[in-house]
Amino acid sequence: MQWSPRAAETGAVAAVATGLALSVVLLDPPGRVLVGAAALLLLLLVAHDLRSRPRLSAGPDGVDVRTWTGRRHLPWPLLRVRVRVTRRLGVSSRTLELDTAAGPDDDGVLVVLGRRDLGADPEAVARALRDLDPRA
Repeated sequence: MQWSPRAAETGAVAAVATGLALSVVLLDPPGRVLVGAAALLLLLLVAHDLRSRPRLSAGPDGVDVRTWTGRRHLPWPLLRVRVRVTRRLGVSSRTLELDTAAGPDDDGVLVVLGRRDLGADPEAVARALRDLDPRA
């Protein structure tokens, strides 16, 4: 199974970034800097979305997570999957946490992915990962 950012969202961000980049010629110098920086950041986000497809994939030997620097493999025997719910300023958000720490002295690897990273609800992804886990 694989999860990636939704193509429509990536396309929408690319369209906004392109619009901002084109509007730079109509602005005064300080506006060019601000809008140009916003366009550049959005284009970097689009590049990250395209480069890290699929963001998360699961197979019989474990889970693979793609990042800027490459792919990281997390084997099932070390992996703990959990969903964390955070509430700030009246807004609730869920993130999927993949942790490989074996104990308090082991740093392990912690990967935190949100709804935008996965293109799906983190709770549904966690259930699917638990169903794929051979230890279950």
